[in-house]
Amino acid sequence: MTDHTHHHEHHDTGTSLTRVAISATLHCLTGCAIGEVLGMVLATWWGWSNGPSIVLAIVLAFLFGYGLTMRPVLKAGVALSAAIGVALAADTLSILTMEIVDNAVLLLVPGAMNAGLLSFLFWASLAFSLLIAFVVAVPVNRWLIGRGKGHAVVHQYHQH
Repeated sequence: MTDHTHHHEHHDTGTSLTRVAISATLHCLTGCAIGEVLGMVLATWWGWSNGPSIVLAIVLAFLFGYGLTMRPVLKAGVALSAAIGVALAADTLSILTMEIVDNAVLLLVPGAMNAGLLSFLFWASLAFSLLIAFVVAVPVNRWLIGRGKGHAVVHQYHQH
């Protein structure tokens, strides 16, 4: 009976860890999606080519991702410099993973980058690329959180 109880608790912990990783990845996905969409809209409006468009989207994805993480940390009374450190520790690997996967998928879909903002191909490709990036980033976040890193760093501020 004791072995079964121990196994059950371990399974619950693993399930809980996966749920936290999914939640953290959804949070990361929100910042990445805002940055990606805004970057692509602005770059298209300004008539930029694919290279600068991707760079702008990545920079904005990091800024929005970090910003969404810093907001509750700042509300918890943490100084700006410390909140920046928390955001960097919490999100850098997750956002980097999502951006690499997201942009690789977009570049692999024929015509997606040149489809334009009014094209179904562009929006469907972007949605698909973000979905794939999410799937790849969940185990990365689970691994980080399981080691007390990544979004685990942020959760200590949610409890205060």
